[in-house]
Amino acid sequence: MVTLGSGDFVYEEWTDWARFPDGWGSKEVVDVVVDGQDRVYAFDRGDHPLTVFEADGTLVTSWGEGGFTRPHGVTIRNEAGYGEVIYCVDDDGHWIGKFTLAGELLMSIGRRDEPAPPQSGKPFNRPTKVAFDPKTDDLYITDGYGNARVHKYSTEGEHLFSWGDYGTDPGQFNLPHSVCTDTQGRVYIADRENHRIQIFDDQGNYLEQWNNLHRPCGLHIRDDLVYVGQLKTEQTVNSDYPNIGACVTIHDLSGRRLAQLGDIRPGEGPGQFIAPHGLAVDSRGDIYVGEVSWTILGKTRPVRSFRKLLRV
Repeated sequence: MVTLGSGDFVYEEWTDWARFPDGWGSKEVVDVVVDGQDRVYAFDRGDHPLTVFEADGTLVTSWGEGGFTRPHGVTIRNEAGYGEVIYCVDDDGHWIGKFTLAGELLMSIGRRDEPAPPQSGKPFNRPTKVAFDPKTDDLYITDGYGNARVHKYSTEGEHLFSWGDYGTDPGQFNLPHSVCTDTQGRVYIADRENHRIQIFDDQGNYLEQWNNLHRPCGLHIRDDLVYVGQLKTEQTVNSDYPNIGACVTIHDLSGRRLAQLGDIRPGEGPGQFIAPHGLAVDSRGDIYVGEVSWTILGKTRPVRSFRKLLRV
């Protein structure tokens, strides 16, 4: 196995971790979550949208076939009366579904294939990810491809308020791609094309931002550590520049970078990333990374899009 990272954050790369039956593969894993039993749920744009694995890579089941237009973000949490539930964001479908771990639809937010007008600020036009207020259990939903907004919803699916607009100033966005919260309730937004993470309070008031990131895409917080998947450039002129995206970084809650995982150049070789789009961490500290490799490489051939990084 290839080793990535340094110091207290060293990992062994397991590229063929997920074991699929013959003839059943993955198209591209866009996001990942881990439940309380360390089972792994991969949100995939292939024929089987939600594939469930044991921690050793054994396939347990799948669900969601035919239920999504284009999978994007997935988030898990415990809810009273249900236990663990999964929220799946369908960006081209313009809606969010709340499901049991077995795939039963419990609630819809937004109506599938009925988008708000683009750039209207109204929910939803190609939403991207869901996170939760740890104090109230309310939902934060980034509405990132067709809008530049964050919407807050009650647990019953009632729209409470929204914030954000297009631009580069504090509180403005250029593709809010992912969202998560820490235990204090601060809201972290991956403002992807502004190359930063913005942080807000629970009322949408701007607090601070982290710079020196390249197209932050995937965003996950566990045990006061912030994991960021960064994308490579989409420009030809600097496509071979080193240290420009295509990596996973680990930060403390002040934004200080503790480790960088991935080679200095994007690629398909050992220890390299193509497009880390979504990620999750289990109770052991192992990281699961989904990549939109098929999209980035021009949708021409099968390519690795899912791996496990075992913490050493």
